[in-house]
Amino acid sequence: MAAERITISDITPSVDCGRWPAKACVGDRVDVAATIVRDGHEALRAVVRHRKPRGRWREEPLTALGNDRFAGSFSVDAVGRHRFEIEAWVDRHASWLDEHDRKVAAGQTDLAGELAEGGALFGAGTIEEWRASAPALGGGDRRGAVRSAPALEVDVERERARAGAWYELFPRSWGGLAGVVDVVPELAELGFDVLYLPPIHPIGRTNRKGRNNAERPEPGDVGSPWAIGGAEGGHDAIHPGLGTEADLAALVAALRAHGMELALDLALQCSPDHPWLREHPEWFEHRPDGTLKYAENPPKRYQDIHNFDWDTRDRAGLWNAVRDVVLLWCDAGVTVFRVDNPHTKPVPFWEWLIVEVRKRHPETVFLSEAFTRPAMMTLLAKAGFSQSYTYFTWKNARYELVELVEQFRAWSGYLRPNLWPNTPDILHATLQQGGRPAFECRLVLAATLASSYGIYSGYEACESVPVRPGSEEYLDSEKYEVRERRLEGPLLPLIRRVNELRRAHPALTGAGADRLTWLETESEHLLAFARSLGDDVVLVVCNLDPYAVHEGVCVVPPELGLGEPFGVVDGLTGETHEWGARNYVRLGPGKAHVMEARR
Repeated sequence: MAAERITISDITPSVDCGRWPAKACVGDRVDVAATIVRDGHEALRAVVRHRKPRGRWREEPLTALGNDRFAGSFSVDAVGRHRFEIEAWVDRHASWLDEHDRKVAAGQTDLAGELAEGGALFGAGTIEEWRASAPALGGGDRRGAVRSAPALEVDVERERARAGAWYELFPRSWGGLAGVVDVVPELAELGFDVLYLPPIHPIGRTNRKGRNNAERPEPGDVGSPWAIGGAEGGHDAIHPGLGTEADLAALVAALRAHGMELALDLALQCSPDHPWLREHPEWFEHRPDGTLKYAENPPKRYQDIHNFDWDTRDRAGLWNAVRDVVLLWCDAGVTVFRVDNPHTKPVPFWEWLIVEVRKRHPETVFLSEAFTRPAMMTLLAKAGFSQSYTYFTWKNARYELVELVEQFRAWSGYLRPNLWPNTPDILHATLQQGGRPAFECRLVLAATLASSYGIYSGYEACESVPVRPGSEEYLDSEKYEVRERRLEGPLLPLIRRVNELRRAHPALTGAGADRLTWLETESEHLLAFARSLGDDVVLVVCNLDPYAVHEGVCVVPPELGLGEPFGVVDGLTGETHEWGARNYVRLGPGKAHVMEARR
Protein backbone atom coordinates (compact mmCIF):
# COMPACT_ATOMS: atom_id res chain seq x y z
CA MET A 1 0.00 0.00 0.00
CA ALA A 2 1.41 3.36 -1.06
CA ALA A 3 2.16 5.89 1.66
CA GLU A 4 -0.04 8.97 1.80
CA ARG A 5 1.72 11.92 0.20
CA ILE A 6 -0.32 14.64 1.94
CA THR A 7 0.52 15.51 5.55
CA ILE A 8 -1.90 17.45 7.77
CA SER A 9 -0.42 18.96 10.95
CA ASP A 10 -0.57 21.85 13.43
CA ILE A 11 -4.37 21.84 13.56
CA THR A 12 -6.08 24.50 15.65
CA PRO A 13 -8.03 24.60 17.83
CA SER A 14 -6.37 21.71 19.59
CA VAL A 15 -5.77 21.54 23.34
CA ASP A 16 -2.76 19.43 24.33
CA CYS A 17 -2.70 17.63 20.97
CA GLY A 18 -6.39 16.81 21.22
CA ARG A 19 -6.35 15.34 24.73
CA TRP A 20 -8.97 17.89 25.76
CA PRO A 21 -11.71 19.64 23.78
CA ALA A 22 -11.53 23.31 22.89
CA LYS A 23 -14.43 25.49 24.10
CA ALA A 24 -17.15 27.43 22.29
CA CYS A 25 -20.72 28.59 22.84
CA VAL A 26 -23.85 28.03 20.79
CA GLY A 27 -23.89 30.45 17.85
CA ASP A 28 -20.11 30.77 17.62
CA ARG A 29 -18.07 30.20 14.52
CA VAL A 30 -15.10 28.03 15.39
CA ASP A 31 -11.94 29.19 13.62
CA VAL A 32 -9.92 26.29 12.22
CA ALA A 33 -6.45 26.22 10.69
CA ALA A 34 -3.98 23.56 9.61
CA THR A 35 -0.68 23.12 7.84
CA ILE A 36 -1.13 20.91 4.76
CA VAL A 37 1.91 19.79 2.79
CA ARG A 38 2.54 17.58 -0.25
CA ASP A 39 5.65 16.96 -2.27
CA GLY A 40 5.75 18.53 -5.72
CA HIS A 41 3.89 21.56 -7.07
CA GLU A 42 0.29 20.32 -7.12
CA ALA A 43 -2.48 22.60 -5.94
CA LEU A 44 -4.21 21.37 -2.77
CA ARG A 45 -7.80 21.75 -1.65
CA ALA A 46 -9.10 21.24 1.89
CA VAL A 47 -12.27 21.33 3.96
CA VAL A 48 -13.11 21.06 7.63
CA ARG A 49 -15.60 18.28 8.27
CA HIS A 50 -17.67 18.72 11.41
CA ARG A 51 -20.69 17.30 13.15
CA LYS A 52 -22.66 18.00 16.29
CA PRO A 53 -23.58 15.24 18.76
CA ARG A 54 -25.56 12.57 16.95
CA GLY A 55 -25.53 14.73 13.83
CA ARG A 56 -24.33 14.06 10.30
CA TRP A 57 -21.03 15.26 8.94
CA ARG A 58 -21.05 18.66 7.28
CA GLU A 59 -18.17 20.54 5.76
CA GLU A 60 -16.88 24.05 5.12
CA PRO A 61 -14.05 25.05 2.75
CA LEU A 62 -10.61 26.06 3.95
CA THR A 63 -8.74 28.89 2.24
CA ALA A 64 -5.05 28.74 1.39
CA LEU A 65 -3.23 31.47 3.32
CA GLY A 66 0.18 30.84 1.82
CA ASN A 67 3.21 28.97 3.13
CA ASP A 68 1.13 25.75 3.30
CA ARG A 69 -1.29 27.14 5.87
CA PHE A 70 -5.07 26.76 5.39
CA ALA A 71 -7.87 28.31 7.45
CA GLY A 72 -11.65 28.47 7.70
CA SER A 73 -14.45 28.13 10.22
CA PHE A 74 -17.66 26.32 11.03
CA SER A 75 -20.68 27.25 13.12
CA VAL A 76 -21.94 25.39 16.17
CA ASP A 77 -25.65 25.48 16.93
CA ALA A 78 -26.18 22.94 19.71
CA VAL A 79 -24.68 22.17 23.12
CA GLY A 80 -22.48 19.12 23.44
CA ARG A 81 -19.23 17.74 22.06
CA HIS A 82 -18.79 18.63 18.39
CA ARG A 83 -16.18 16.74 16.38
CA PHE A 84 -14.14 18.03 13.48
CA GLU A 85 -11.42 16.83 11.14
CA ILE A 86 -9.53 18.16 8.13
CA GLU A 87 -9.75 16.55 4.70
CA ALA A 88 -7.26 17.49 1.97
CA TRP A 89 -6.64 16.34 -1.60
CA VAL A 90 -4.87 17.28 -4.82
CA ASP A 91 -6.95 19.53 -7.04
CA ARG A 92 -5.91 18.01 -10.35
CA HIS A 93 -7.83 20.54 -12.41
CA ALA A 94 -6.33 23.57 -10.68
CA SER A 95 -2.91 21.90 -10.79
CA TRP A 96 -3.14 21.37 -14.59
CA LEU A 97 -4.25 24.98 -15.16
CA ASP A 98 -1.44 26.30 -12.98
CA GLU A 99 1.18 24.29 -14.82
CA HIS A 100 -0.28 25.33 -18.19
CA ASP A 101 -0.31 29.00 -17.26
CA ARG A 102 3.27 28.91 -16.00
CA LYS A 103 4.47 27.33 -19.24
CA VAL A 104 2.64 29.93 -21.30
CA ALA A 105 4.12 32.71 -19.16
CA ALA A 106 7.56 31.18 -19.73
CA GLY A 107 7.09 31.45 -23.53
CA GLN A 108 6.53 27.78 -24.32
CA THR A 109 4.42 27.31 -27.46
CA ASP A 110 4.42 23.58 -28.14
CA LEU A 111 1.74 22.52 -25.67
CA ALA A 112 -0.06 19.88 -27.71
CA GLY A 113 0.72 17.16 -25.18
CA GLU A 114 -0.43 19.32 -22.30
CA LEU A 115 -3.68 20.18 -24.09
CA ALA A 116 -4.31 16.49 -24.70
CA GLU A 117 -3.87 15.88 -20.98
CA GLY A 118 -6.28 18.74 -20.30
CA GLY A 119 -8.88 17.27 -22.62
CA ALA A 120 -8.63 13.93 -20.87
CA LEU A 121 -9.00 15.66 -17.53
CA PHE A 122 -11.69 18.26 -18.32
CA GLY A 123 -13.45 16.78 -21.33
CA ALA A 124 -14.32 18.69 -24.48
CA GLY A 125 -14.08 22.46 -24.39
CA THR A 126 -11.83 25.48 -24.54
CA ILE A 127 -9.27 26.67 -22.02
CA GLU A 128 -11.73 29.35 -20.89
CA GLU A 129 -14.45 26.75 -20.36
CA TRP A 130 -12.04 24.52 -18.48
CA ARG A 131 -11.02 27.43 -16.28
CA ALA A 132 -14.66 28.20 -15.43
CA SER A 133 -15.46 24.59 -14.55
CA ALA A 134 -12.27 23.92 -12.57
CA PRO A 135 -13.51 24.97 -9.07
CA ALA A 136 -16.47 22.59 -9.13
CA LEU A 137 -14.48 19.74 -10.69
CA GLY A 138 -11.65 20.22 -8.22
CA GLY A 139 -14.05 19.87 -5.32
CA GLY A 140 -15.69 16.76 -6.64
CA ASP A 141 -12.65 14.74 -7.62
CA ARG A 142 -11.16 13.71 -4.28
CA ARG A 143 -9.18 10.67 -5.31
CA GLY A 144 -6.36 10.12 -2.81
CA ALA A 145 -7.92 12.42 -0.19
CA VAL A 146 -6.39 12.33 3.29
CA ARG A 147 -8.17 12.99 6.59
CA SER A 148 -6.63 14.05 9.86
CA ALA A 149 -6.98 11.56 12.68
CA PRO A 150 -8.20 11.25 15.28
CA ALA A 151 -11.05 13.76 15.07
CA LEU A 152 -10.73 16.71 17.44
CA GLU A 153 -13.49 18.00 19.72
CA VAL A 154 -15.08 21.31 20.66
CA ASP A 155 -17.14 21.40 23.85
CA VAL A 156 -20.04 23.69 23.01
CA GLU A 157 -22.03 25.23 25.86
CA ARG A 158 -24.80 27.76 26.13
CA GLU A 159 -24.01 31.47 26.35
CA ARG A 160 -24.20 31.55 30.16
CA ALA A 161 -21.01 29.49 30.24
CA ARG A 162 -19.21 32.50 28.77
CA ALA A 163 -21.04 35.58 30.02
CA GLY A 164 -23.03 36.66 33.05
CA ALA A 165 -23.23 38.94 36.06
CA TRP A 166 -23.37 37.04 39.37
CA TYR A 167 -24.60 38.07 42.81
CA GLU A 168 -23.77 35.94 45.86
CA LEU A 169 -25.75 35.99 49.09
CA PHE A 170 -26.30 33.85 52.19
CA PRO A 171 -30.03 33.06 52.25
CA ARG A 172 -30.11 32.82 56.05
CA SER A 173 -29.31 36.55 56.16
CA TRP A 174 -32.30 37.36 53.93
CA GLY A 175 -35.04 35.44 55.72
CA GLY A 176 -34.39 32.04 54.16
CA LEU A 177 -35.32 30.94 50.66
CA ALA A 178 -38.69 32.65 50.88
CA GLY A 179 -37.00 35.93 51.77
CA VAL A 180 -34.63 35.57 48.83
CA VAL A 181 -37.65 35.28 46.51
CA ASP A 182 -38.66 38.78 47.58
CA VAL A 183 -35.34 40.30 46.49
CA VAL A 184 -35.22 38.61 43.06
CA PRO A 185 -37.03 41.49 41.26
CA GLU A 186 -34.49 43.98 42.61
CA LEU A 187 -31.54 41.81 41.57
CA ALA A 188 -33.05 41.44 38.11
CA GLU A 189 -33.54 45.20 37.83
CA LEU A 190 -29.87 45.66 38.70
CA GLY A 191 -28.99 43.47 35.74
CA PHE A 192 -27.76 40.31 37.42
CA ASP A 193 -28.05 37.04 35.53
CA VAL A 194 -27.07 34.49 38.18
CA LEU A 195 -27.96 34.28 41.87
CA TYR A 196 -25.35 32.21 43.68
CA LEU A 197 -26.06 30.60 47.06
CA PRO A 198 -23.46 29.00 49.36
CA PRO A 199 -24.41 25.49 50.57
CA ILE A 200 -28.06 25.31 51.68
CA HIS A 201 -27.75 21.96 53.44
CA PRO A 202 -28.03 21.02 57.13
CA ILE A 203 -25.03 22.13 59.22
CA GLY A 204 -23.23 19.85 61.66
CA ARG A 205 -23.03 20.56 65.39
CA THR A 206 -19.87 18.66 66.29
CA ASN A 207 -16.89 21.03 66.30
CA ARG A 208 -19.16 23.78 65.01
CA LYS A 209 -17.35 27.08 64.51
CA GLY A 210 -18.46 30.16 66.43
CA ARG A 211 -18.61 33.77 65.32
CA ASN A 212 -15.52 35.09 63.55
CA ASN A 213 -14.27 31.51 63.18
CA ALA A 214 -13.98 30.91 66.93
CA GLU A 215 -13.15 27.31 67.75
CA ARG A 216 -15.64 27.28 70.63
CA PRO A 217 -19.19 28.26 69.64
CA GLU A 218 -21.58 30.08 71.92
CA PRO A 219 -25.14 28.85 72.40
CA GLY A 220 -27.16 29.79 69.35
CA ASP A 221 -24.20 30.04 66.95
CA VAL A 222 -25.32 28.82 63.55
CA GLY A 223 -22.05 27.43 62.18
CA SER A 224 -20.56 27.49 58.69
CA PRO A 225 -22.71 26.35 55.73
CA TRP A 226 -19.65 24.52 54.44
CA ALA A 227 -19.79 22.12 57.43
CA ILE A 228 -22.32 20.05 55.55
CA GLY A 229 -24.46 17.37 57.14
CA GLY A 230 -26.42 16.80 60.32
CA ALA A 231 -29.29 14.85 61.81
CA GLU A 232 -31.59 16.44 59.19
CA GLY A 233 -29.60 15.04 56.26
CA GLY A 234 -26.57 15.61 54.07
CA HIS A 235 -25.81 16.97 50.62
CA ASP A 236 -29.25 15.95 49.37
CA ALA A 237 -31.21 17.95 51.99
CA ILE A 238 -32.18 21.57 52.64
CA HIS A 239 -31.44 23.16 56.01
CA PRO A 240 -34.82 23.37 57.82
CA GLY A 241 -34.06 26.95 58.82
CA LEU A 242 -33.86 27.97 55.17
CA GLY A 243 -37.09 26.40 53.99
CA THR A 244 -38.41 23.44 52.08
CA GLU A 245 -38.26 21.93 48.62
CA ALA A 246 -41.35 23.98 47.81
CA ASP A 247 -39.51 27.16 48.82
CA LEU A 248 -36.62 26.23 46.55
CA ALA A 249 -39.03 25.58 43.69
CA ALA A 250 -40.61 28.99 44.27
CA LEU A 251 -37.17 30.62 44.13
CA VAL A 252 -36.30 28.85 40.89
CA ALA A 253 -39.62 29.94 39.39
CA ALA A 254 -39.12 33.55 40.47
CA LEU A 255 -35.63 33.63 38.98
CA ARG A 256 -36.82 32.18 35.68
CA ALA A 257 -39.66 34.69 35.53
CA HIS A 258 -37.08 37.48 35.74
CA GLY A 259 -34.61 35.96 33.28
CA MET A 260 -32.21 34.78 35.97
CA GLU A 261 -30.98 31.40 37.13
CA LEU A 262 -29.77 29.71 40.28
CA ALA A 263 -26.20 28.71 41.10
CA LEU A 264 -25.53 26.43 44.06
CA ASP A 265 -22.27 25.73 45.85
CA LEU A 266 -20.95 22.20 45.45
CA ALA A 267 -18.65 21.53 48.41
CA LEU A 268 -17.46 17.93 48.64
CA GLN A 269 -16.76 17.64 52.36
CA CYS A 270 -18.71 16.50 55.39
CA SER A 271 -19.26 17.63 58.95
CA PRO A 272 -18.63 14.96 61.63
CA ASP A 273 -22.44 14.55 61.79
CA HIS A 274 -22.98 13.83 58.09
CA PRO A 275 -24.95 10.61 57.47
CA TRP A 276 -22.28 9.38 55.09
CA LEU A 277 -19.76 9.04 57.92
CA ARG A 278 -22.00 6.41 59.52
CA GLU A 279 -23.19 4.80 56.31
CA HIS A 280 -19.88 4.80 54.41
CA PRO A 281 -16.89 5.13 56.77
CA GLU A 282 -14.73 3.67 54.01
CA TRP A 283 -15.14 6.93 52.05
CA PHE A 284 -13.07 8.84 54.61
CA GLU A 285 -9.40 8.82 55.53
CA HIS A 286 -8.56 7.37 58.96
CA ARG A 287 -5.35 7.62 60.93
CA PRO A 288 -3.65 4.42 62.13
CA ASP A 289 -5.41 4.78 65.49
CA GLY A 290 -8.80 4.82 63.74
CA THR A 291 -9.56 8.53 64.20
CA LEU A 292 -10.68 10.72 61.34
CA LYS A 293 -8.54 13.58 60.07
CA TYR A 294 -10.24 16.94 59.88
CA ALA A 295 -9.47 19.28 56.99
CA GLU A 296 -6.44 21.57 57.16
CA ASN A 297 -4.71 24.06 54.93
CA PRO A 298 -2.02 25.37 57.27
CA PRO A 299 -2.20 27.77 58.96
CA LYS A 300 -5.97 27.39 58.50
CA ARG A 301 -7.71 24.56 60.32
CA TYR A 302 -11.22 23.30 59.63
CA GLN A 303 -12.12 21.15 62.62
CA ASP A 304 -15.78 21.15 61.57
CA ILE A 305 -15.29 19.19 58.33
CA HIS A 306 -13.73 15.96 57.05
CA ASN A 307 -12.50 15.39 53.51
CA PHE A 308 -13.20 12.33 51.41
CA ASP A 309 -10.57 9.68 50.82
CA TRP A 310 -10.42 9.81 47.04
CA ASP A 311 -8.30 6.64 47.05
CA THR A 312 -11.03 4.67 48.77
CA ARG A 313 -11.57 1.09 47.65
CA ASP A 314 -15.19 2.02 46.99
CA ARG A 315 -14.34 4.68 44.43
CA ALA A 316 -17.35 3.83 42.29
CA GLY A 317 -19.70 4.18 45.25
CA LEU A 318 -18.32 7.59 46.22
CA TRP A 319 -18.28 8.94 42.67
CA ASN A 320 -21.80 7.73 41.95
CA ALA A 321 -23.11 9.21 45.19
CA VAL A 322 -21.75 12.65 44.31
CA ARG A 323 -23.14 12.38 40.79
CA ASP A 324 -26.58 11.52 42.15
CA VAL A 325 -26.48 14.54 44.49
CA VAL A 326 -25.65 16.87 41.61
CA LEU A 327 -28.38 15.39 39.43
CA LEU A 328 -30.88 15.79 42.27
CA TRP A 329 -30.24 19.54 42.40
CA CYS A 330 -30.27 19.78 38.61
CA ASP A 331 -33.71 18.16 38.64
CA ALA A 332 -34.74 20.78 41.22
CA GLY A 333 -33.86 23.62 38.84
CA VAL A 334 -30.24 24.41 39.65
CA THR A 335 -28.49 25.17 36.36
CA VAL A 336 -25.10 26.36 37.62
CA PHE A 337 -22.67 24.97 40.20
CA ARG A 338 -19.86 26.93 41.82
CA VAL A 339 -17.48 24.15 42.87
CA ASP A 340 -15.57 24.68 46.11
CA ASN A 341 -11.85 23.81 46.05
CA PRO A 342 -11.93 21.52 43.00
CA HIS A 343 -8.13 21.46 42.93
CA THR A 344 -8.11 19.26 46.04
CA LYS A 345 -10.06 16.50 44.27
CA PRO A 346 -8.88 14.21 41.44
CA VAL A 347 -9.07 15.77 38.00
CA PRO A 348 -10.28 12.46 36.44
CA PHE A 349 -13.25 12.64 38.82
CA TRP A 350 -14.27 16.07 37.52
CA GLU A 351 -13.83 15.00 33.93
CA TRP A 352 -16.12 12.04 34.57
CA LEU A 353 -18.67 13.92 36.68
CA ILE A 354 -19.18 16.81 34.27
CA VAL A 355 -19.75 14.42 31.37
CA GLU A 356 -22.14 12.31 33.45
CA VAL A 357 -24.21 15.31 34.55
CA ARG A 358 -24.41 16.77 31.06
CA LYS A 359 -25.74 13.51 29.68
CA ARG A 360 -29.00 14.31 31.46
CA HIS A 361 -28.66 18.09 31.86
CA PRO A 362 -26.50 19.36 28.98
CA GLU A 363 -27.23 22.97 29.96
CA THR A 364 -25.36 22.72 33.29
CA VAL A 365 -22.56 25.23 33.89
CA PHE A 366 -19.67 24.52 36.29
CA LEU A 367 -17.57 27.31 37.83
CA SER A 368 -14.19 26.27 39.24
CA GLU A 369 -13.19 28.01 42.48
CA ALA A 370 -9.50 27.16 42.38
CA PHE A 371 -7.11 29.83 43.65
CA THR A 372 -4.14 27.66 42.85
CA ARG A 373 -1.16 27.37 40.55
CA PRO A 374 -1.72 28.10 36.85
CA ALA A 375 -1.06 24.50 35.82
CA MET A 376 -3.84 23.16 38.04
CA MET A 377 -6.19 26.04 37.26
CA THR A 378 -5.87 25.46 33.54
CA LEU A 379 -6.02 21.67 33.90
CA LEU A 380 -9.41 21.94 35.60
CA ALA A 381 -10.62 24.17 32.77
CA LYS A 382 -9.43 21.63 30.22
CA ALA A 383 -11.16 18.83 32.14
CA GLY A 384 -14.55 20.44 31.60
CA PHE A 385 -15.18 23.38 33.92
CA SER A 386 -17.10 26.08 32.05
CA GLN A 387 -15.53 29.00 33.93
CA SER A 388 -12.72 29.63 36.39
CA TYR A 389 -12.02 31.92 39.30
CA THR A 390 -8.76 33.78 38.72
CA TYR A 391 -6.17 35.82 40.58
CA PHE A 392 -8.02 39.07 39.75
CA THR A 393 -8.95 39.61 43.39
CA TRP A 394 -5.27 40.21 44.22
CA LYS A 395 -4.21 42.09 41.07
CA ASN A 396 -4.38 45.87 41.40
CA ALA A 397 -1.36 47.48 39.73
CA ARG A 398 -1.41 48.18 36.02
CA TYR A 399 1.38 45.73 35.18
CA GLU A 400 -0.33 43.01 37.25
CA LEU A 401 -3.63 43.44 35.42
CA VAL A 402 -1.99 43.46 32.00
CA GLU A 403 -0.06 40.30 32.86
CA LEU A 404 -3.23 38.63 34.14
CA VAL A 405 -5.27 39.40 31.03
CA GLU A 406 -2.43 38.23 28.81
CA GLN A 407 -2.67 34.92 30.65
CA PHE A 408 -6.38 34.83 29.79
CA ARG A 409 -5.48 35.47 26.16
CA ALA A 410 -3.04 32.55 26.12
CA TRP A 411 -5.63 30.26 27.72
CA SER A 412 -8.65 31.51 25.75
CA GLY A 413 -9.15 28.25 23.85
CA TYR A 414 -10.19 26.41 27.00
CA LEU A 415 -10.43 28.74 30.05
CA ARG A 416 -13.12 31.37 30.59
CA PRO A 417 -12.36 33.77 33.46
CA ASN A 418 -14.96 34.92 35.98
CA LEU A 419 -13.69 37.97 37.89
CA TRP A 420 -14.66 38.60 41.53
CA PRO A 421 -13.42 41.72 43.36
CA ASN A 422 -14.56 40.18 46.66
CA THR A 423 -15.78 36.85 48.04
CA PRO A 424 -16.89 35.73 51.53
CA ASP A 425 -13.29 34.58 52.03
CA ILE A 426 -11.43 37.52 50.48
CA LEU A 427 -11.58 41.16 51.48
CA HIS A 428 -8.46 42.50 49.80
CA ALA A 429 -6.41 45.25 51.42
CA THR A 430 -7.25 47.55 48.50
CA LEU A 431 -10.93 47.44 49.47
CA GLN A 432 -10.13 47.67 53.18
CA GLN A 433 -8.13 50.85 52.73
CA GLY A 434 -9.31 52.48 49.50
CA GLY A 435 -12.88 53.35 50.43
CA ARG A 436 -15.62 53.85 47.87
CA PRO A 437 -13.19 54.81 45.05
CA ALA A 438 -11.52 51.39 45.33
CA PHE A 439 -14.89 49.63 45.17
CA GLU A 440 -15.92 51.63 42.10
CA CYS A 441 -12.65 50.96 40.30
CA ARG A 442 -12.64 47.24 40.99
CA LEU A 443 -16.28 46.89 39.94
CA VAL A 444 -15.73 48.56 36.57
CA LEU A 445 -12.59 46.52 35.93
CA ALA A 446 -14.24 43.20 36.80
CA ALA A 447 -17.30 43.96 34.67
CA THR A 448 -15.37 45.10 31.59
CA LEU A 449 -12.17 43.02 31.56
CA ALA A 450 -14.02 39.71 31.20
CA SER A 451 -17.39 38.47 30.03
CA SER A 452 -18.32 37.04 33.44
CA TYR A 453 -17.95 38.70 36.83
CA GLY A 454 -19.52 38.54 40.26
CA ILE A 455 -19.80 40.34 43.59
CA TYR A 456 -20.55 39.08 47.07
CA SER A 457 -23.34 40.70 49.09
CA GLY A 458 -22.20 43.82 50.89
CA TYR A 459 -20.02 45.03 48.04
CA GLU A 460 -22.72 47.53 47.07
CA ALA A 461 -22.46 48.99 50.58
CA CYS A 462 -18.63 49.15 50.41
CA GLU A 463 -18.20 46.82 53.40
CA SER A 464 -14.51 46.91 54.21
CA VAL A 465 -13.76 46.05 57.86
CA PRO A 466 -11.46 43.03 58.37
CA VAL A 467 -11.60 40.77 61.37
CA ARG A 468 -8.09 41.97 62.31
CA PRO A 469 -5.29 43.99 60.69
CA GLY A 470 -3.51 42.02 57.98
CA SER A 471 -6.40 39.57 57.54
CA GLU A 472 -8.55 39.15 54.42
CA GLU A 473 -11.45 37.81 56.49
CA TYR A 474 -14.48 40.03 57.13
CA LEU A 475 -15.31 41.11 60.65
CA ASP A 476 -18.54 39.38 61.73
CA SER A 477 -18.39 37.22 58.63
CA GLU A 478 -21.63 35.70 57.34
CA LYS A 479 -19.79 32.41 57.10
CA TYR A 480 -20.30 32.03 60.86
CA GLU A 481 -23.32 34.15 61.78
CA VAL A 482 -26.60 35.51 60.51
CA ARG A 483 -26.71 39.10 59.31
CA GLU A 484 -29.82 41.12 58.54
CA ARG A 485 -29.37 41.97 54.89
CA ARG A 486 -31.14 44.33 52.52
CA LEU A 487 -30.19 45.38 49.03
CA GLU A 488 -28.92 48.88 49.71
CA GLY A 489 -25.74 50.90 49.35
CA PRO A 490 -24.13 53.75 47.41
CA LEU A 491 -22.87 51.55 44.56
CA LEU A 492 -26.28 50.30 43.41
CA PRO A 493 -26.68 52.95 40.65
CA LEU A 494 -23.19 52.19 39.31
CA ILE A 495 -23.85 48.44 39.40
CA ARG A 496 -27.09 48.90 37.48
CA ARG A 497 -25.44 51.09 34.86
CA VAL A 498 -22.45 48.80 34.39
CA ASN A 499 -24.74 45.83 33.85
CA GLU A 500 -26.84 47.84 31.40
CA LEU A 501 -23.70 48.58 29.40
CA ARG A 502 -22.72 44.92 29.44
CA ARG A 503 -26.09 43.94 28.00
CA ALA A 504 -26.04 46.74 25.43
CA HIS A 505 -22.57 45.94 24.07
CA PRO A 506 -21.67 42.52 22.64
CA ALA A 507 -18.05 43.65 22.81
CA LEU A 508 -18.18 43.34 26.62
CA THR A 509 -19.71 39.88 26.86
CA GLY A 510 -19.47 38.08 23.54
CA ALA A 511 -15.81 38.13 22.65
CA GLY A 512 -13.67 37.33 25.68
CA ALA A 513 -10.30 38.69 26.70
CA ASP A 514 -8.65 37.60 23.42
CA ARG A 515 -10.40 40.52 21.66
CA LEU A 516 -8.98 43.13 23.99
CA THR A 517 -6.56 45.83 22.82
CA TRP A 518 -4.40 47.69 25.33
CA LEU A 519 -4.28 51.48 24.96
CA GLU A 520 -1.29 53.58 26.02
CA THR A 521 -2.04 56.25 28.64
CA GLU A 522 1.43 57.63 29.49
CA SER A 523 0.55 57.07 33.16
CA GLU A 524 1.12 54.02 35.34
CA HIS A 525 -2.04 54.88 37.28
CA LEU A 526 -4.38 54.81 34.27
CA LEU A 527 -5.31 51.48 32.73
CA ALA A 528 -6.96 51.72 29.30
CA PHE A 529 -8.17 49.09 26.88
CA ALA A 530 -10.66 48.52 24.06
CA ARG A 531 -13.09 45.63 23.79
CA SER A 532 -14.43 45.13 20.28
CA LEU A 533 -16.74 42.81 18.39
CA GLY A 534 -17.79 43.63 14.85
CA ASP A 535 -18.77 47.30 14.69
CA ASP A 536 -19.18 47.55 18.45
CA VAL A 537 -16.24 49.13 20.31
CA VAL A 538 -16.02 50.03 24.00
CA LEU A 539 -13.06 52.05 25.30
CA VAL A 540 -12.37 51.81 29.04
CA VAL A 541 -10.03 54.08 30.98
CA CYS A 542 -9.76 53.54 34.74
CA ASN A 543 -7.83 55.37 37.45
CA LEU A 544 -6.36 52.55 39.52
CA ASP A 545 -5.42 54.90 42.36
CA PRO A 546 -8.24 55.26 44.93
CA TYR A 547 -6.50 58.18 46.63
CA ALA A 548 -5.57 60.74 43.98
CA VAL A 549 -6.54 62.38 40.69
CA HIS A 550 -4.45 61.33 37.68
CA GLU A 551 -4.24 62.54 34.11
CA GLY A 552 -2.73 61.20 30.93
CA VAL A 553 -3.22 60.75 27.20
CA CYS A 554 -5.27 57.82 25.94
CA VAL A 555 -3.84 56.72 22.60
CA VAL A 556 -6.33 55.05 20.23
CA PRO A 557 -4.47 53.05 17.53
CA PRO A 558 -5.67 53.18 13.90
CA GLU A 559 -6.15 49.40 13.78
CA LEU A 560 -9.32 49.82 15.84
CA GLY A 561 -10.85 51.35 12.73
CA LEU A 562 -12.56 54.27 14.45
CA GLY A 563 -11.15 56.96 12.16
CA GLU A 564 -10.26 60.46 13.32
CA PRO A 565 -12.08 62.24 14.78
CA PHE A 566 -14.83 59.99 16.12
CA GLY A 567 -17.61 60.53 18.60
CA VAL A 568 -17.88 58.73 21.93
CA VAL A 569 -20.45 58.68 24.71
CA ASP A 570 -19.35 58.03 28.29
CA GLY A 571 -21.70 55.24 29.27
CA LEU A 572 -21.33 56.05 32.97
CA THR A 573 -22.19 59.75 32.77
CA GLY A 574 -23.92 60.26 29.42
CA GLU A 575 -21.40 62.94 28.39
CA THR A 576 -20.42 63.10 24.72
CA HIS A 577 -16.91 63.77 23.45
CA GLU A 578 -14.99 63.93 20.20
CA TRP A 579 -11.94 61.72 20.29
CA GLY A 580 -9.06 61.03 17.97
CA ALA A 581 -5.66 59.37 18.08
CA ARG A 582 -4.54 61.14 21.29
CA ASN A 583 -7.03 62.10 23.98
CA TYR A 584 -6.46 63.97 27.22
CA VAL A 585 -7.94 62.14 30.21
CA ARG A 586 -8.27 63.34 33.79
CA LEU A 587 -9.95 61.03 36.29
CA GLY A 588 -10.71 61.35 39.99
CA PRO A 589 -9.74 58.63 42.50
CA GLY A 590 -11.04 55.27 41.32
CA LYS A 591 -13.11 56.85 38.55
CA ALA A 592 -13.46 55.49 35.02
CA HIS A 593 -14.64 56.26 31.51
CA VAL A 594 -16.58 53.57 29.67
CA MET A 595 -16.72 55.11 26.21
CA GLU A 596 -19.21 53.77 23.68
CA ALA A 597 -18.06 53.98 20.05
CA ARG A 598 -18.73 52.36 16.70
CA ARG A 599 -16.51 51.63 13.77
